Amino acid sequence: MRDLKIPGQRHPEKAHRPDNAQPKKPDWIRVKAPTSEGYKKTRDILREKKLVTVCEEAGCPNVGECWSVGHATMMIMGDICTRGCSFCNIATGKPTTLNTFEPGRVAHAVAELGLAHVVVTSVDRDDLADGGAAHFAQTIRAIRHRSPETTIEILTPDFLKCGPKALEMVVAAKPDVFNHNLETVPGLYPTVRPGARYFHSLRLLQRVKELDPTIFTKSGIMVGLGEDRSGVGQVMDDMRAADVDFLTVGQYLQPSPKHHRVDRFVTPDEFKGYETAAYGKGFLMVSATPLTRSSYHAGDDFARLRAARLAKLAQG
Repeated sequence: MRDLKIPGQRHPEKAHRPDNAQPKKPDWIRVKAPTSEGYKKTRDILREKKLVTVCEEAGCPNVGECWSVGHATMMIMGDICTRGCSFCNIATGKPTTLNTFEPGRVAHAVAELGLAHVVVTSVDRDDLADGGAAHFAQTIRAIRHRSPETTIEILTPDFLKCGPKALEMVVAAKPDVFNHNLETVPGLYPTVRPGARYFHSLRLLQRVKELDPTIFTKSGIMVGLGEDRSGVGQVMDDMRAADVDFLTVGQYLQPSPKHHRVDRFVTPDEFKGYETAAYGKGFLMVSATPLTRSSYHAGDDFARLRAARLAKLAQG
């Protein structure tokens, strides 16, 4: 993992920003350092295949827990993003060319780790005409070929600068879950996610369902950025209007003094309230806890949902 003590070096596009104090984390946010043998085995497999994970690049607090049981979120198309979102710990700059062998390497790693469910995400690639859609589709097909029983969840960029064919290409590869995060309430987009458009992202999720109703859709937001409860409720309503199936809500954690400040730490009880409200609005699956991230326990959640649906079908 890169040294986060030198934010100007890791994030040159953020170096000019004034420092934001990083508040002390409450007890419910703290996690243990990763030391298990399972963690080391997962790390070694990923290093051998020369793969990038969002677990490391985004500084996920759950990396020790997830890697200890072999769960890692693959990040394709490099580790340099063309966007500069103020919350994100992934480096911004000019990406390298795509590696044509990467889909095969991801598929081999999935097989070697024995994953029943895999999450594949990427950096934004606004430098590519299709935003990397073809690379996503190739990766999905490679995993299907090597591990046909593995369910595949993708967490994609917004394909903002691409034509409609980009999304159609990804959907045609038939992932089991299509995830695209809204990240925050629309009023915070200019400061938190300035390169994106809230309603474009909503429409992207809605369009997936129109193209293939059998694919589950998923989205997530962070709290503690300055939003209020009513704003979170409105985002939930917007997601349901776009027929989004799964929702994740997690605490925003500030990666460095140059990133967007933490407005506050939302309590576990408040997260429980968000979970209750979301199920009341009709989401099929909800994860709302301080440490929730897009792929945190994603395989377990998907397996439970699939088992419940099969049981319901069996009952007629």
